[in-house]
Amino acid sequence: MADLSRHLPLSNRPYTDESSVTGDWRRAVADVVAAAAHLTGDPDQLRGFLVDAKLAAEFPAASPADVAAAIRSGRRRRIAELADATRALLRLAGDREVGLDPTTSGAVALYGATRAPFDRRAVLTGSTVHATDADWSFGRGPLREATARQILAFVLELGDEPPPLTRRG
Repeated sequence: MADLSRHLPLSNRPYTDESSVTGDWRRAVADVVAAAAHLTGDPDQLRGFLVDAKLAAEFPAASPADVAAAIRSGRRRRIAELADATRALLRLAGDREVGLDPTTSGAVALYGATRAPFDRRAVLTGSTVHATDADWSFGRGPLREATARQILAFVLELGDEPPPLTRRG
């Protein structure tokens, strides 16, 4: 019976280091901007990325490398800004490989799953969404598995293919 308490909300579950937990996503946004700069050297594509990421107005004449440095040392960034930058990066990348940090991809996927249009949220409701190539999942219910990029494409409205249902809960 004593083991039951660790499953209850606000229980005395084992302590883990949570010192890195924050609501400030400036480092992740800067990493996404830097990834875009590494993806292409074409100034027009990079400017288009900054417009798509909703950063062009804030940094009208800066290069993506300068934007990344300014974001890293600047004001706090919200998860919505990270989602916008990630969407823009995935659009810029097309079929090319993008190395997103698992924490970034998981946070953006969870955010996107809660902010997506009703039909996309309805598909994911009542299921566990699991990234096969990253160490994250969210939700409860039947398992839907796909790569992090496929999940991001669905929740960020870059593709219409939802993560497939792989197993009943």
